[in-house]
Amino acid sequence: MPRRLLTLAVLVVGLLALVPTAFAANGPKDNDTHVQLLAINDFHGHLEPNTPGSIRYCCEFDTNPAVNRDVVVTRAAGGVQYLATLVKSLRERNSSTITVSAGDTVGASPLLSGLFHDEPAIEAMNALGLQVNGVGNHEFDEGLTELYRMQNGGCTTDTTTCALWRNSLGAQFGGAMFQYLAANVFATGSPTPILPPYQVEKVGNSKIAFIGLTFEATPTVVTPSAVAGLEFKPEVPVVNALVHQLRDEQGVRAFVILLHQGGIQSAPFSNAGRYPEAPTGFADVNACDNLQGDIIPIVKQLDPMVDVVVSAHTHQPYVCPNYGGTGIMLTSASSFGRLVTSIDLTIDHQSKDVTAVTAKNYVVKQTSGPFDSRTTSTNKLGAPVAQDPVETAIVQKWQSLSAPIANRIVGHLTADILSSRDGLGGSNFAGEQPVGEVIADGQLAAGQPTDFGGAQIAFMNPGGIRGGLHYLPGVGEPRQAGEITYSNAFTVQPFSNVMQVKTMTGEMIYRLLEQQWSGANSGTNQKILQVSNGFTYSYDSRIALPGTRVVPGSVKLNGTPIDPLASYQVTMNNFLGDGGDNFTVFKEGTHTIGGQVDLDAFVTYLMAHDPVPTPPMNRITRLG
Repeated sequence: MPRRLLTLAVLVVGLLALVPTAFAANGPKDNDTHVQLLAINDFHGHLEPNTPGSIRYCCEFDTNPAVNRDVVVTRAAGGVQYLATLVKSLRERNSSTITVSAGDTVGASPLLSGLFHDEPAIEAMNALGLQVNGVGNHEFDEGLTELYRMQNGGCTTDTTTCALWRNSLGAQFGGAMFQYLAANVFATGSPTPILPPYQVEKVGNSKIAFIGLTFEATPTVVTPSAVAGLEFKPEVPVVNALVHQLRDEQGVRAFVILLHQGGIQSAPFSNAGRYPEAPTGFADVNACDNLQGDIIPIVKQLDPMVDVVVSAHTHQPYVCPNYGGTGIMLTSASSFGRLVTSIDLTIDHQSKDVTAVTAKNYVVKQTSGPFDSRTTSTNKLGAPVAQDPVETAIVQKWQSLSAPIANRIVGHLTADILSSRDGLGGSNFAGEQPVGEVIADGQLAAGQPTDFGGAQIAFMNPGGIRGGLHYLPGVGEPRQAGEITYSNAFTVQPFSNVMQVKTMTGEMIYRLLEQQWSGANSGTNQKILQVSNGFTYSYDSRIALPGTRVVPGSVKLNGTPIDPLASYQVTMNNFLGDGGDNFTVFKEGTHTIGGQVDLDAFVTYLMAHDPVPTPPMNRITRLG
């Protein structure tokens, strides 16, 4: 080659060698894979926008010139029509989007879904484009056979009822188009999980493994008979073993865990004093202030190869980058479809490792405008958000089927009778919930006839109370102020547990009360039982020694101290009767007599005490 051409060739090669560096400096299109995960959790069949219908978060800019700053806002949120609108909007940002859930998609559902054994919730999630769902504890409420039906379709065991609504729809239930995952749930003695433990998705030239599981203690919060014959293995060793297996056998290097376990942000909050509306601070939906709960030791023991944990169960919002120095992004999207977590992954095109993770919780807004404190409460937040037409049609279809039952008036109230899930006013210092005591009174009344056991005391588990009774109707509710519909009552008591009356000694009752703060119910997991009228006691929260919090002599029935040696007739639902929520003393009761379904007892009480009085909240006294 002539020297002149050789020199030119060398020059061209040299220039080409410089191109990638120069191009990179000016922001070229990289070869890395960018994936968006859209995550929800604890949907619980909340299709309609009024259950519970709101969320508090930071912040909206107040357009009122007199304020002219960001303010803390409580705004309407949720409803599957609005959830789908937001999800589809977020998907437009990235064609490589995977939609996931961390469990409790069904179970403890309002009437619109629960009346039809959660087929409406599955249909709505199919239309939403959900792809992967780790099981939660509520997926086991009706047993393994029903969970398989949620996945695979078919009719319920109540074939007559199923045929009635299915004939009117002209179609059979086809089951979930998304995959349930249950990495740590096994039939006792089996080496194979009851459902697939993971799902691997390929995006570009990268693989992402989704591992789904629920918390090990699930049998303690589910009716024992529903999980009989199942083994729930510890979360950490199950996840870590699968991470190594998938890396070694399939070359997976990106790992997302869909774990039905969670935490809760707690004071001191980093935003304390920043906003006049919340001078002591509050749990911002995109913060991670002083996170507490059972999720913490799990995340800290996970293999460093894990990139993201989408958590659940506590119904709380948080976004925790690099939680505890683990390098893991930990998130939760509250509950009931009120938030969606967008998680953005950057995966290196050569190593296939995740090199960056960011996340943000988005509010599922029902109105789109900015906050304006000058306007009325009905339009402070602007015009309505467009409702997804497919989901709207699904909701309306099931509403038309349920309306004759759902809209029946079963009582009235003169003021809100709330639960702890309603926030402020939903419980007092001692842990009494207004609606919880109404439930307990209803259960006592149902068990008092001699042929139902002659009950003297009733106990209600707080976890079984799924909402309160509200004086004003929510968005789209077909009722007048003060009316209580059957649908309202169903939302409060959705489990269809059966009432029981057992004979228990006073000594058992003392030990039962201590179980509210001991063992698995200690620390942040304490569970204050709701009690019926006439039963009173005191406890001292300052005492740390297990088994000694109940004040001696304070446990009384109609003013008379409970005699440890005497026998009493006690009513509870079958979940508690089987030792659920770690209240194992109930299992010691004898001469069990079955009664009504708990919802029937509740509705009967509401009808017999119309209008329903608000309880005085003086049955339990907390010292310290």
